[in-house]
Amino acid sequence: MMWTDEIAAAGARIAPYVQRTPVLVSTSLGLDFPVEMKLEQMQHTGSFKARGAFNTLLSQDVPEAGLVAASGGNHGAAVAYAAHTLGHRARIYVPQIAGPAKIDLIKRLGADLQVVEGVYANALAGARQWEAETGAIQIHAYDAPATVAGQGTCLAEWEGQGLEADTVLIAVGGGGLIAGSMAWLDGRRKVVAVEPQNCAALTRALQAGAPVDVDVSGVAANALGATRIGDICFGLAQAQGIETVTVTDAAIVDAQAVLWRNLRQLVEPAGAAALAALLSGVYRPDPGEKVAVLICGGNIAPDPLG
Repeated sequence: MMWTDEIAAAGARIAPYVQRTPVLVSTSLGLDFPVEMKLEQMQHTGSFKARGAFNTLLSQDVPEAGLVAASGGNHGAAVAYAAHTLGHRARIYVPQIAGPAKIDLIKRLGADLQVVEGVYANALAGARQWEAETGAIQIHAYDAPATVAGQGTCLAEWEGQGLEADTVLIAVGGGGLIAGSMAWLDGRRKVVAVEPQNCAALTRALQAGAPVDVDVSGVAANALGATRIGDICFGLAQAQGIETVTVTDAAIVDAQAVLWRNLRQLVEPAGAAALAALLSGVYRPDPGEKVAVLICGGNIAPDPLG
C-alpha cells in the first residue's frame, strides 16, 4: 500500500469535518530543552479519533443498518460524532472501564450505546456479533487501513505546520495513531512508542516477534488498554525498528499535573503518557536532539466541570 498517497487523500477527504489542531513549543515543562507539542485533545470529541472515523465513513458506502464500533471511549465518541454529522445510525460498545465522562459524551452524541463488562476486547466481541447479525459496518478503532490513514493525517498536518523535531513521542494503545504516524513519516523522523507499563501490547509483541495477548490495567487503560496490538501497527513497527519505552502510572499522573500547572492544558492519562516518558527520564534525548510530543486526548474523568 502507498501509505503516503492514502494519507494525503484522507487529509483532503476529512478536511471539512475535522479541526486543524494547534501546535506550540514549550520551555515551561521543567526540562532543559524545548518540546514541540501538537494539542490533538482539542480535536472534535477530545481526541485524534475523529480523523479515522470520518475517513472511514467518507470512503465507503454505509448500509441501512448503519455502523457499529467497539471502543475504550474515545473512538466511540468520535464514531458517534461522525455518524451524527453525516446522518448515519451508530451502535457503540464500550467496557465499563471507559468511565462516566466518555460514556456520557457518547450518550450526548445520540449513539445507541451498549456498556459491557470487562475490557475493550469484550466490547469488540459484542460489536462483531452485532455486525454479523445486522449487516452494520464495523468501524475498527485501530487495525483497519482507513482508520490508520485517517490517523496519519495528524502527522501530515503537523509537518505542514512546521514540525522541526528529529524525534516524535507517541502514546500507544492498539496502535492506530502511531501506525498512521509511522506510515506518513516513513523513517524520515524517529518515532518513539510510549506505553504504560500495565498496557504494553506493542512492546510485548516486538519482544515475541508477533502480536500477543496481554493483560491491561492502570490509569490509562480506558484509552490505551488494547489487549493485543494491531497487525498494521506491528508490521510497520517491526519493519521500521522503532524504539519503545514504558512509563509508570505515577509518571503519567505527574505529566498530567505538569501540563495543567505549567500550560493550563487539561488532558486524560493517555494524553499525558508520551510526555511522561520525557519528564520521568525513560527517554533521554541526545544532545541537540529536537523532540516533539503528541498530546492525544483530553477526556478526563471525572469531568472537572461536572
